[in-house]
Amino acid sequence: MIGGKLIQLGPFTMSIGIIPWPFVFLFTDIINEYYGKEGVRKLTLLTSVLIIYAFILLLFGMLVNASPVSPITSEQFNIVFGQSMWIIVGSIIAFLFSQLTDVFTFWFIRKYTGRKLIWLRATGSTVVSQLIDSFIVTGIAFYLPGKLGLVDYINTAGTGYMAKLMIAVLLTPLIYLGHFLVERYLGKEEAEEILTKSAKESFSIQKNDN
Repeated sequence: MIGGKLIQLGPFTMSIGIIPWPFVFLFTDIINEYYGKEGVRKLTLLTSVLIIYAFILLLFGMLVNASPVSPITSEQFNIVFGQSMWIIVGSIIAFLFSQLTDVFTFWFIRKYTGRKLIWLRATGSTVVSQLIDSFIVTGIAFYLPGKLGLVDYINTAGTGYMAKLMIAVLLTPLIYLGHFLVERYLGKEEAEEILTKSAKESFSIQKNDN
């Protein structure tokens, strides 16, 4: 909804849609850890359905003409949310590709590091998945419809990607806090049981996929 607004940070340009990303980073990695590949797949499916739902709502909103007494004209509404339609299409494609990449990378690292080095699998999966996400969503939302030229597209996507990486590094302590809070809420034994089950199921899925 908000991603059509580009902001300037010094010489760099990025979408304001980066605002909710820290929450996505935190929750995705915690869900990945405790609910494994199957949990992330369900989350991805649910999110995709919600994105499509938002697309349909905006489409109908744009098709209905504004009343003469409306403080917002149809043209104003369509300028803002018409750009959002491109972003939504880009978001769902980018989200599907990036989430699948994220979960694969996360569990690939987890396979060789065990439960240690939480920061490595959390940040490592982000490094790979968000490279895909940033360039796909920016390309579909801004480059394909001609809103940005090639140079500005690369600048915007690259800046957004670097910003996400910096956020991921800065939020790493919160990943550990999230693990602590989950364990405190569930109890150490139940948390341990869930982690063990999650790992077995995820490695089993990975083996079957291969």
